[in-house]
Amino acid sequence: MKVFVNPGHDPNVDSGAVNIDYDVREADVTKQAGALLERGLKRAGHEVMLLQSDDLDAVVAAANDWPADIFVSLHCNASPGRNARGTETLYYSEQGRLLGEAVQKKILSKVPTIDRGCKERQGLYVLRRTVMTAILVELAFIDNNDDLELLENDMPAFAGAIAAGIDEYFRQAEIL
Repeated sequence: MKVFVNPGHDPNVDSGAVNIDYDVREADVTKQAGALLERGLKRAGHEVMLLQSDDLDAVVAAANDWPADIFVSLHCNASPGRNARGTETLYYSEQGRLLGEAVQKKILSKVPTIDRGCKERQGLYVLRRTVMTAILVELAFIDNNDDLELLENDMPAFAGAIAAGIDEYFRQAEIL
């Protein structure tokens, strides 16, 4: 299967959210997560295309033109009070919900994070505009130091869990 991986935010253009205590940028965290996820998916036999860009039209066009079977965007959350924690997976379609639930379940089984659930998001451009099953994974809250510790210490587990969730989704789709 063909999986398009979109680490959020171009490090040369937009840092995304930032942990001000440790000067850790979302763009750098998602770049690392994307590279690990790409390796894991390729080891599992999937074709992978990875694009980290702030040009969302280009991201969507690349995913649609390839064409991918699955689209996964990786991000880190942030909150005004810096006290929110956890992982959530966002989707747009029913198939996205199924993929998102599989990924969220695997993350919770491999990473000691807080479950913020799998949530429908109609307004997210990359989910609305891609023609394949698509999810956006908010790995953790980068501005919360406890969650930052997870991002720094458990990134291989996050990436492995996302890859395992994608594999589970593909297996379920073959059964249906």
